[in-house]
Amino acid sequence: MYPKKVANDTAKVLQSYLTYQAVRTIIEQLSETNPSLALWLSEYSSGNRVQDGEAYLQGLMQENKELMLRVLTVRAHLAETILELLPSMVMAQIEQSNTDHRRQLLERLTRTAEPASTSVDDLSPPESENPDVPD
Repeated sequence: MYPKKVANDTAKVLQSYLTYQAVRTIIEQLSETNPSLALWLSEYSSGNRVQDGEAYLQGLMQENKELMLRVLTVRAHLAETILELLPSMVMAQIEQSNTDHRRQLLERLTRTAEPASTSVDDLSPPESENPDVPD
């Protein structure tokens, strides 16, 4: 395992996700203050892949520099707001998820591993097949 590579890849995904969230926040704000610009940004975002935040910002810079700067500002604010909470939240959620999955697996394993019901009555042959017992 390569922890630095995993951390770097995770940071890139998080950065793109924060770009996406910043764009959603700005569209919501603009829908109240400048609906036509909100519509433009929404349409631009649907045609340009926000999943790659850096490429999205490069394209937005060519189209509307002010909006691109606003996305950068909102993204930085979101990052400042959540990054302190994120490590403990991620660890807690992973631990809870792992516990839930292990419990489900254990339940499934014990359900399939349970033998058929065996009681004392089940072990003796039926009355008609037992020659020692008179009818």
